[in-house]
Amino acid sequence: MKRRICSLMLGMLCAASIAGCGKAGENEPADAKQKKVELTVWGAKEDEELMGRIIESFKAEYKGQADLQISFQEQGESECKDALLSGLEEGADVFTFADDQVNALAAAGALDPVKHAEGIKDSSLPAAVEAASVGDTLYAYPLTADNGYFLYYNKKYISGKQAEKLDDILKAAASAGKRFVMDWSSAWYVYSFFGNTGLTVGLNDDGITNYCTWNQTDGEIKGTDVARAMLRIAASGGFESRTDEGFLEGVKDGTVIAGVSGVWNAVAIEEAWGEDAGAVKLPTYTCDGRQVQMASFSGCKLIGVNAYSEHPVWASRLAEWITSEDNQRLRFELRGQGPADLAVAGSKEIEESPAIAALLEQSESAQLQRVGGKFWDPVTAFAENMAAGNPSGEDLQEQLDKMTEGICER
Repeated sequence: MKRRICSLMLGMLCAASIAGCGKAGENEPADAKQKKVELTVWGAKEDEELMGRIIESFKAEYKGQADLQISFQEQGESECKDALLSGLEEGADVFTFADDQVNALAAAGALDPVKHAEGIKDSSLPAAVEAASVGDTLYAYPLTADNGYFLYYNKKYISGKQAEKLDDILKAAASAGKRFVMDWSSAWYVYSFFGNTGLTVGLNDDGITNYCTWNQTDGEIKGTDVARAMLRIAASGGFESRTDEGFLEGVKDGTVIAGVSGVWNAVAIEEAWGEDAGAVKLPTYTCDGRQVQMASFSGCKLIGVNAYSEHPVWASRLAEWITSEDNQRLRFELRGQGPADLAVAGSKEIEESPAIAALLEQSESAQLQRVGGKFWDPVTAFAENMAAGNPSGEDLQEQLDKMTEGICER
């Protein structure tokens, strides 16, 4: 892919010499309508059929304005940054990526600020706008707002009232000889216990290293308060730490009646529990004698436009088309993915989807996942020891200090 110097120069000539190039030729020469426009789109393998439909509708919408040749290529969203930065000029014109990559892509010059950003911001969920922005500048188009977790519960064993408190969920599970499941081998889920306590974690200004106060020894809630709360939960006969796969296995074989997971398991859980399937925001848990709302990490999928595209106007138009209200509605219908669009998020269809509704409810206690690579392993080591009941008896403060030191390592 060549740098777009030529396109930009021609665009300026168009603006200077032609009064109004029209919607299809904005910032491109007037005769661009008659030329072949080749675009490459990167997306997840699971999106191929959906993206195919969206691309065909885009070509039909702009038929006659350009010879649009658009190809879809499989590229994992979580690895999109690395693939793109290995060769920007050879990368896709339009691509789907996870929001935690937006800072690095913008810093590398891979993304230009979105034009007409105010309209995109006004029509999108605030959390999705934040996820697609660096500071106050929008660098990508919000696509989904469903990468998070919440509580699934079986109404046959647990009432809606009981689902509000983890203590009550654990009692109900223990009395039924069943389990509440959460994956404490994943730092992504363990954030739940620290997120609403006043203890903090996040990225430093360098965008690489972390700051963390999870070992704090003063304040209303101390790190040891959270650790003791986790030990109490682990000691309950109704609790078990299992991976997401283990949770779903338990749902299917009847040993699990509640657990923390995301929308990707909604269909399987509904098939297993039928009308008894319930989904709500995460419960509160007891910490230092008070009820603390469990927090969560959240994330979004975004559509980016390569700053080195030979056809920046058409690439931007396609990105906006992919993330339009109609196509986010189609994405929900075909893929069950939660929308970033405000109108779709407030629709009757979403209200009737317990999993998406629960995720949106939990979003009030969610924080965008903005942590560096050193975060994951120390938290996992700490939490797995808590899940095992701290068998070595090691001092909790010492463990918290060790975990925090590892998180903040440079």
